[in-house]
Amino acid sequence: MEPDLQGMRAFVAAAEELHFGRAAERLSLTQQALSKRIRRLENALVTPLFTRTTRRVELTAAGRRFLPLARDALAAYDLAVTAMRESPAEPLRVDVFAERFTPLRILRETAERVPGLHVEPSMRQGLANALPAVWSGALDAAFGRVHTSALGPLRDERRPSSDGWPDELAYRPVHLVPLDAFAFTGHALADRKTLPIAEIRRWGIAMPHPGGAHEWHDYLVRLSEELRVPVRYGEVAIGVRDSTAQLRRETHAVALGERGMDLPRDPGLRQIPLIDPVPLHLWSVVWRRGNRDPRLVRLLQALPRPEAGPGVGTWLPASDRAVLDAWLRARDAPPGESSRAGATS
Repeated sequence: MEPDLQGMRAFVAAAEELHFGRAAERLSLTQQALSKRIRRLENALVTPLFTRTTRRVELTAAGRRFLPLARDALAAYDLAVTAMRESPAEPLRVDVFAERFTPLRILRETAERVPGLHVEPSMRQGLANALPAVWSGALDAAFGRVHTSALGPLRDERRPSSDGWPDELAYRPVHLVPLDAFAFTGHALADRKTLPIAEIRRWGIAMPHPGGAHEWHDYLVRLSEELRVPVRYGEVAIGVRDSTAQLRRETHAVALGERGMDLPRDPGLRQIPLIDPVPLHLWSVVWRRGNRDPRLVRLLQALPRPEAGPGVGTWLPASDRAVLDAWLRARDAPPGESSRAGATS
């Protein structure tokens, strides 16, 4: 059979929306035209791809097998077309949370590995601040901690899935990073080689207020409750210098930060690995399913992926563990089976 790109686009839109009216609207077609294209594709494949009732639309087993293959075929075609038109003046727009954190390094290293991939980073200080722009198309993707607290007003958008996210937003894990304690010279714990969680329970954790980074605030709440470590907040930090100044004034509690985070050189700053357990933070990338830009597909395919779940002696919030476990199951599933968190295009 000849490739039917129109039919595959209609099928993918209907499979993602599970509603022919919304799929037609997405492709700027009438519902009759969309149905005609899907019937033509089903006839060519000699198998039904959907089961339709007056109340709902569902994929058949053949439809579920065909969906990832159709996505790959369309992405390959779009990539070939874009390769002929792509202009360095129009970079992908990706939010990296803030300059000193892991996503900026990951994005920079990924862009260096992918020829012709031009990226413009933004830093909105939290996934909760970036998601509305991903939803509207002002951003192509954003890094952050996937949690319903990041949704804000998007929480009530159409078709929420079982995990509370709109089905229109796709995501997948990118990187697990340990968190360490930070203190300045003169602090009672500054010279420690490692620091068990049980020991900092009497010292506590002091952090700048998370501001609009609601998912980071939720992480600290979970850590405080589950590891029984008190957490208190200062003022919202205006840049890394302000954050460092708050820490310098701290004489009792320690601060938390990523291992390997980019901090100003300061001979008085001490970074102490936390143990028993090691707190982990899971970075994910989020994008809108309707964004078919082949450059985004290339970026998603090139970004790193966690190789395994949290190891023994580590701690990760249950919701983050569920995101990572779902993706690992999807990665290891037989061809044709997938999960929302495991999608890459």
